[in-house]
This record gives sequence, C-alpha cells and structure tokens, in this order.
Amino acid sequence: MKKLITAALPAMLAAVALAPAPAMAGSAEGKLQVKVLGTGVLPDGKIVAVKNDPLALTTGAQTKANDNYVPTLAVEYFLTPNVSAETICCFTQHHVSGVGALAPATNIVDHVLVLPATLTLKYHLPLGKGIKPYVGAGPSLFLIFGEKPGSSITGLGVTKVKMSNNVGFALQAGVDVALNDKGLGLSIDAKKYFQDTNAHFYAGNTEVLTTKHSLDPWVLSAGVAYRF
Repeated sequence: MKKLITAALPAMLAAVALAPAPAMAGSAEGKLQVKVLGTGVLPDGKIVAVKNDPLALTTGAQTKANDNYVPTLAVEYFLTPNVSAETICCFTQHHVSGVGALAPATNIVDHVLVLPATLTLKYHLPLGKGIKPYVGAGPSLFLIFGEKPGSSITGLGVTKVKMSNNVGFALQAGVDVALNDKGLGLSIDAKKYFQDTNAHFYAGNTEVLTTKHSLDPWVLSAGVAYRF
C-alpha cells in the first residue's frame, strides 16, 4: 500500500499543477468547487497488536474510539470534466474507551485531536439533469495532537501518551446534485479510511506500553457545494 501511495501522490500533484486556469465564477462547469459539509467521523480504535507490555497491562484488553460530528470544508479542482482532485480540512476530537476486560475502567485516552490530511483523485459519471455520482481514492495522513491519558490509566502511573502520525489510504464515493446552472449544488460523500496508529504510554520517561490500533473510520458527509 505504501508503494501505491508513493507512486500515486506525485502524479496527482503534478496533474493539479499542470491543469488549466479556472473558469469564471458562477459556472456549473467551472474548474474549482468548494463544499461546506456536516460530517460524521465513525472510527474503530481497536487494538490490533501489542508491541511492548512489560507490566502485562493489556491481558484480555480491548479499546474503542468514540464517534464525532464536525463541520468540514472540501476543495476540489477539476482536471477534466470528469476527473478531479480533492482535499478536505477539518479537526475531529475523540476519546478512547476500554471495552471487554478493561470495562468499566473506560477512560483510557480522554483527548485526541485528529487532522485527517487527505488527497483523493475522483472520477465523475454524468447522469444528466445535474446528477453526478463519483468514486475516488487516494493517500491520507492522520496528524494527531493533544493526546492526554485518561483517569483509568493515570491511576496506574501513566503520565503521558503519544500517538503516531501514520500514512494510510482512503476510498471514496458520493454524488453531486446541481441546484441551478450557477454552480450551486448539494453533495453527499462517504469515505472509508484504512489507517493505523501506534499508541505509546509513558510513566515519567519510561515507556510502559505500546499498542497498535486500527482507526479505519467511516467519514460520512452532506452539505452544499459551489462550483466556479
């Protein structure tokens, strides 16, 4: 997968750089489209591997990240009438709970702020009457900030947690529906990410636990679009 991402990203960026200049504002066939969306971020968060556990803290343990709902902004550039490149901007905040053998000690990480940097290449299929379903795919990088250990593990002596910024991949599908011929429309979008992170837990300066987690969120969005 990393080889696929490495090969695809330069080509996508080069295509954006070489594309012709945007059309005039208010055009339903303009080169640039901006979307303002309401988005549900539905992650997994389960432990898929234990890399370091000298205190046997994870015996029978499992975790789950909570869902969150946030506003997002998507910016899309049309390379051809049917092919575009899109990126999104949003921050989403989560916490990680213990399940299974960890319950009811559920507060594992009580603050995780994620910026899901994503670039997808999309293909649009015109169906007539302004309805354009699409599919897309591309690389992603989850930038994680502000992690804080929860009360369930600070009682065990954990003073700090750090989660890694890992490269992943996203698949995408959705539909754009034109509301008029001036570029205004509605958009419905679904992305499935394939994304892991490593969580490092510290007591002082000593790492006492390292776990690998599958984030793999569904990111579901709907909102308004303006093409110009």
